[in-house]
Amino acid sequence: MIIKSSNRIKHIKPYYFASKMAQISEMNSIGMDVLNIGIGSPDLGPDKSIIAKLNEASGIKTNHGYQSYKGIEELRQSFSEWYLSHFNTRINANDEIQILAGSKEGIMHIAMSFLNTGDKVLIPDPGYPTYSAASRLAGAEIIKYNLKEENNWMPDFKSIERLDLKDVKIMWVNYPHMPTGAKGSIELFQELISFAKKHQILLVNDNPYNFILNNSPISIMNIKGAKEVAMELVSLSKTYNMAGWRIGALIGAKEYIDEVIKFKSNMDSGMFKPLQLAGAKALKLDKSWVDKLNDIYLKRREKVWEIMDLLNCTYDTQSSGMFVWGKVKNNKNDEELIENILQKARVFITPGRIFGENGKGYLRISLTNSIDKLQEAKNRIIKII
Repeated sequence: MIIKSSNRIKHIKPYYFASKMAQISEMNSIGMDVLNIGIGSPDLGPDKSIIAKLNEASGIKTNHGYQSYKGIEELRQSFSEWYLSHFNTRINANDEIQILAGSKEGIMHIAMSFLNTGDKVLIPDPGYPTYSAASRLAGAEIIKYNLKEENNWMPDFKSIERLDLKDVKIMWVNYPHMPTGAKGSIELFQELISFAKKHQILLVNDNPYNFILNNSPISIMNIKGAKEVAMELVSLSKTYNMAGWRIGALIGAKEYIDEVIKFKSNMDSGMFKPLQLAGAKALKLDKSWVDKLNDIYLKRREKVWEIMDLLNCTYDTQSSGMFVWGKVKNNKNDEELIENILQKARVFITPGRIFGENGKGYLRISLTNSIDKLQEAKNRIIKII
């Protein structure tokens, strides 16, 4: 006898990359040697000082016990100083910061803390699939709002106003945007805050890519009155090459943070203190760390552009983030093209359609691959074209 799963899980598909990685693993097990240039997991390590801090802190016996659900004071204070230094924004370390096991965890915490069955959620298309999955798990109804290339991947507020916004509780935004690399602006954030206030919507900006190939990093918390209606997710995964460490934070007004901690405190027992102390060390790195990282990504991006040219794709040379988003010419099916490359060239590239209807006809290549790996991928693709 097999016990049936819950209704809430029936309409949730496994995360695309989980199933795709299983396929690639199977291909590799029979000697196909697949090159994965689609996923954005940093291949470079953190700064040596971060590793040293982790090692040092792990050797202290008292650091191995349960920790605060909110996160240790040292890490919250470091995030507060980081916001002041980089965004000229004051965030209270005591009650406006919630430490997370990565910002992805925060997406689920927000959904479960604020959504009731029947509530509606505005989700960008294209956008990160987890926004939809978390909302559905919380029992909410998804309302997609379109992001189009002709509008520089920005929300069309006139079109959104024509949607049925009754019962909309949360609006997800993500600038710098993934997967397109579109940059946000103060003007955009001002419009978003005004829109959220008008419709009494909780606005959440998912912001892990702010410093990657972006000369003008901004926070939605820069905007006057933002804390009344907005929260922001930040992460150490991309900027500090700490994806597997799972360290992030949720920023917002005390009233919102207090609601999230009610849920989170029933889900875990705090993060390992040495990880948090190492995270605090990362946040104190100066601009030279980011500059060196971006120098590497700039060189890699040129190689990715060569692959995009080879695949006859158009792309924005001014985009930010750790991906290049390319439009497949001649109305070719992006998924069909990518599957052909995977099977014949043994190179995996992410199809744009997994990010929504507006991602169809696009593909995404990650900069988290060495020049040599990207060149090998290019050589393999040349052989099948």
